[in-house]
Amino acid sequence: MSDNTEKNSEFYKIADEFIAVANEHGTKTDQGQVSATFLYGAARFNTYLVASASGSSEELNSRKDQAIKYFMGEYEKMLEEHFADYINNYDTYMGSPQTKS
Repeated sequence: MSDNTEKNSEFYKIADEFIAVANEHGTKTDQGQVSATFLYGAARFNTYLVASASGSSEELNSRKDQAIKYFMGEYEKMLEEHFADYINNYDTYMGSPQTKS
């Protein structure tokens, strides 16, 4: 599977648009549900992406394991990147820690 996730300005623009939609829904709906629907949508779209590049259900089935491994690996790398960013910038992103009594 080729890596089409080169991070350019369009990549970040689209990501920011998706995040803005999720944040908007998060003000009206449980954030856990928003997260779950975000993951569901990504899984549905990524499955469509692989299916649309396959010539038959047999070919799709033969590509399934490789595609799942690829998408899971990419997601894990992205989570690691964002956790590191939030850990390093926690006070900036989340506000200064409150002093406990």
